Amino acid sequence: MLDSVEIFEAAVQALMVVTSAWLMVLLGFQLAITFFGFKRNTKDYQDHPPQMRFLVLVPAHNEEAVIGDIIDNLQHMEYPKELYDFYILADNCTDGTVRVAREMGANVLEFTRKSPDAPTGKPIVLQQALEMLDGYEQRYDLVMFFDSDNLVDTNMFLEVNSQYLSTKADIIQCYLGIKNRKGMVALFYYMTYTITNRFFQYAKSRLGLNSVIGGTGFAVSAKYLYERGGWTAMSLTEDFELQIAATCEGRRIIWNNNVRIYDEKPTRFRASFRQRTRWAQGHWYVAFKNTPKLFRALKDGTIGFWEFVSTFLYAYSLTPYVILVLQLGLGLLLGVFRLAGWLQSASPMVTPLSWLTNNLPSILLFLYSFVFLFYMGERLDNHARFDIKVLLPMLWSMLINTMVAGWAQVVGLFKHRRQSNWVKTEHSIHHIEDMTVRLGDVGIGREETPSPEEGCDKEPLDNGMSA
Repeated sequence: MLDSVEIFEAAVQALMVVTSAWLMVLLGFQLAITFFGFKRNTKDYQDHPPQMRFLVLVPAHNEEAVIGDIIDNLQHMEYPKELYDFYILADNCTDGTVRVAREMGANVLEFTRKSPDAPTGKPIVLQQALEMLDGYEQRYDLVMFFDSDNLVDTNMFLEVNSQYLSTKADIIQCYLGIKNRKGMVALFYYMTYTITNRFFQYAKSRLGLNSVIGGTGFAVSAKYLYERGGWTAMSLTEDFELQIAATCEGRRIIWNNNVRIYDEKPTRFRASFRQRTRWAQGHWYVAFKNTPKLFRALKDGTIGFWEFVSTFLYAYSLTPYVILVLQLGLGLLLGVFRLAGWLQSASPMVTPLSWLTNNLPSILLFLYSFVFLFYMGERLDNHARFDIKVLLPMLWSMLINTMVAGWAQVVGLFKHRRQSNWVKTEHSIHHIEDMTVRLGDVGIGREETPSPEEGCDKEPLDNGMSA
């Protein structure tokens, strides 16, 4: 019995060494990326007059409460109305979404299931909408996607027009902002998005690496979309699926840090867990399915080495959660063996000083990754000051939500083959919260420049370094 337990212990120790080494590689790369995010934002493209023609698609399933806001927003863009059309894609709506949209003068395409068990969800309606809008590749230059709960900067089309004319990129992702920040759940989303927007997305763009597609607020070349056969990404994370497919084809995906969409985030732990589980299901599925394709793209020279590294590490950026759960479980199991007397404990006595010495690098890394980078993201992108009094609520939110998010990644891994069950997140927020206090009741960072025109309050992956 002892021999078999000792063999098991040796195997566990070897596994922990290997998984810890992988964590170091992943974390080291992401930390290196962050250093390129400290430069103040400047336009890297020239301004151009309006030329590009936009097709805007807004999927909506029972969004009567918020659909009027995005319609009103899109009707008042700072862009010639003859150069853009937008469509509300009513996905099996049973409420007043269609009625509200048509009363406001919006173009509406309705979709209904042909049978109760027929697949539905955002990817399905996007595919069907492009099939219905025959000839879109000739009438439009760019196809832009928003969610029904979004609000967007009114100069977004103008900026994307200029960036596209300057770069001819295949896909442009705009800054992912957040409508709501009040409460422990929404606060966590706001913190992680603030960090990833600046120190993952913007930093990668400065290095010439492809950005991550965030699911909303992105524009795709109509010609490229048509050449792909329309909307073909059908997983639960259709944005990531499009991103990795485009990267493997050698396409350019660039970041715009100058204009933002404002997305509504969950306010309850249960809703957050369901949303993150769906994201994890899709992310794991796309990662496993496309890893061979990514290696072939590197072998064929379609993508460079660093683009391969960046995409591969992002594809498996959820592994730290699984590894931590695995290491915790194995550590507890070895502890049980030691208590049973099957193994002799060789662990020295832990003192406060020895604990601090052993964990000091991890503590410093945490403070840098979450506290310092959040403060700098607030400062550089949102022109906000950091209030030390809210440090404790921040840390508490980070702790609780990290556990929720971590478990969602594990559950998503086991459910990753299920890609047809789309879980809707309920939306109800009609406006961006108070511009003068960045985080509502918790009061993080009062605005130095409260004017929205100056970019003070505008909202990946999630799934970036910190989410």
